[in-house]
Amino acid sequence: MMSYMTKRSGKSPLTAALLTFLLSTTALVPSAMAADPAPADESAKASDDAEVVDEGVVLPQIIVTADRPSSFGADYVQAGTFRNARVIDTPLTVSVIPQALMESQQATSLLDALRNSAGVTSAQINSAIYNNMAIRGLVVENRGNYRMNGVLPIINLIDMPVENKDRVEVLKGASALYYGFTTPSGIINLTTKRPTKNPITNVTLLGNSNGAYGQSVDWSRSWGNYGLRINENISKVDIGVDRTDGHKHFISAAFDWKPNDKFFVTVDGEYIYKKITEPTGYSVRSTATALPQLLDSSHNVGGKWMYAVGEEANVLLHTQYNLTSAWSVSFDTGLSVLERDRRYSAFYWEGNSATQQATGNGRVYYERTPGNYYQNITYRGELAGVVETGPFEHEVVFGYSQNDRVSRVPTTASSFYNTNLYNPIDPPEVALTSSTVPNPSKIVDKGYYVFDSIKYDEWATLMLGIRHTDYSDVSKTSAYEKSANSPSVGLVLKPFDWASVYATYIEGLESGGVAPAAATNAGETLPAGVTKQKEFGVKVSPIKDLLLTAAYFSIERPNSFLDSTSNTYVNSGLQKYKGWELSATGEITKDLSIYTSALFLDAKALSGKSGATDLAGKRVENSAKFTGSVYLEYRLPMVEGLAISGGAFHVGSRAINATNTFFVDGYTTYSAGIRYTTPIYSKPVTFRLNAENLTDEKYWESTGSSLLGQGLPMYAKFSVTTEF
Repeated sequence: MMSYMTKRSGKSPLTAALLTFLLSTTALVPSAMAADPAPADESAKASDDAEVVDEGVVLPQIIVTADRPSSFGADYVQAGTFRNARVIDTPLTVSVIPQALMESQQATSLLDALRNSAGVTSAQINSAIYNNMAIRGLVVENRGNYRMNGVLPIINLIDMPVENKDRVEVLKGASALYYGFTTPSGIINLTTKRPTKNPITNVTLLGNSNGAYGQSVDWSRSWGNYGLRINENISKVDIGVDRTDGHKHFISAAFDWKPNDKFFVTVDGEYIYKKITEPTGYSVRSTATALPQLLDSSHNVGGKWMYAVGEEANVLLHTQYNLTSAWSVSFDTGLSVLERDRRYSAFYWEGNSATQQATGNGRVYYERTPGNYYQNITYRGELAGVVETGPFEHEVVFGYSQNDRVSRVPTTASSFYNTNLYNPIDPPEVALTSSTVPNPSKIVDKGYYVFDSIKYDEWATLMLGIRHTDYSDVSKTSAYEKSANSPSVGLVLKPFDWASVYATYIEGLESGGVAPAAATNAGETLPAGVTKQKEFGVKVSPIKDLLLTAAYFSIERPNSFLDSTSNTYVNSGLQKYKGWELSATGEITKDLSIYTSALFLDAKALSGKSGATDLAGKRVENSAKFTGSVYLEYRLPMVEGLAISGGAFHVGSRAINATNTFFVDGYTTYSAGIRYTTPIYSKPVTFRLNAENLTDEKYWESTGSSLLGQGLPMYAKFSVTTEF
């Protein structure tokens, strides 16, 4: 269909990351083969053990895939400092999107998966090139808030594959204790699939009603004390929008080695490539008198040649040695590298909007930025253990982490051309030209932290933590440094094993944000600031495998936005986010699964100015007062192998910018699906069919910074999966 080897000009820095992964894997394999093999049944279950069995206090081990299989719920959370605590014992709002839910919906992107979590919306741009997201109205920083296996900060500037992920977790709110400088939107953690005890060879053929097609493979083997799992996908992409074209592919590998009960190593690597036309969005200028009307969802003003081409490599090495049953040391190191050529465009909505709406005449701003380069390197070392002091049990973690982030964004060449909104011209292609990097930057985020989870009997846990951070952001034009201490405290009370009440206070540190492409200071990182978060909530499991949660939160943070007068991304004043979040996840009966969530949000500026406009009392851009979703799957007991599903996803009205010049209307989309599994030639074969946006709703999917991106039209996706 297409080649994995993608030619680019010059020698790609991605080669280093790929070689690192290959060398790490090949170096470990001979050692594993030479080691005394553990019994097959014992080594195979190594990654599934919840704890090391021994006398006295025992340190809980990292749970990789030891959670509920084929369930819409999850018992454990892997992100953050909680060291795989049960979700019901975690004093924060956590959404876990398990593999079973993603498969039921045939999710192929992060946005597909995270639309199930309340408050997650698309921000600023359409989702064709990658998923730029916000949580509770807070933009998720694309270079620091996305993590692989809870550690490596991966660069979310390309469409992240979910086919090789066991789950996607959203740890909402401030998380500086474990992750350093991050925005208080939350951490999105992608947990990779691990090698399994039993062999897996799954092949899937897939496509959609727009003309997309492709195939994917999931292969896993274990030999004695080590195992290997490989996932790959090659697809032609068609999103149902005029004059768009694209394809993507990825390959990943997960390697586990456990020669004995004390020592184990995991290595993960993935290579991602995507090339697609980025449909032209809208830029609402300060002179506009109204918003544009929604056109047919398949309409695209731009040219087919406006491609975005990106490739990324992610590599993560984790080692752990159990000193005793109660103490362990671990070390992680990882690398994430992305290169991208981008052709971004926006139809300028300006002047007398009524006249422009009537005639359709206007101009398209487009820019070419070749050779964008981003690199993240991470290191983490931890000593973890369990000690007893009288009636109290302490689970303590002492750690050091360092994240080095490099960005080299070349000078952008920009132009305008005149066109008509309703009858757009197909402009001649403008070639990418070589350009210099005027202001390369490097961020170094170092942190020392200690965390103590103090348990009294089985009904009370006090969690205390503090992190000292040294942060620097250095470029040719500026040098910013900051040192700070970030405390956190949480209390969980469990009157019953199936119910908990909690309260948490966290101070976080966040980068000031990166100026969007449309800003005069595009790519600039603003100075860091301090956020403060309070949260309390209740988690109840009234029946086995069903979890109900309710939480109230309040967050204060610096106010960053695109100034409507100067078109410059700035920091001015404070914002406050408060609201209630509710959810119900898991199984109502053995045949009926549910995943539903809702967010009631009040997000406003407390102070600040945009030009001459006082922002106090203004709603935070791209923050809906209500978002909610419900998704159900029913496995028909009268027809073995048959399941039906359906869902509704709602996002309320949102302001397009900090000054609340205009609001986009809220929208609701609906989905429906059917799955049937039957043996063919003694092999199980699964057929899936899902329809998205059933009512063909026209809506603004993305907004913020005075930008608009329209949602996709109705389409169906289908797949056939068989095992060998």
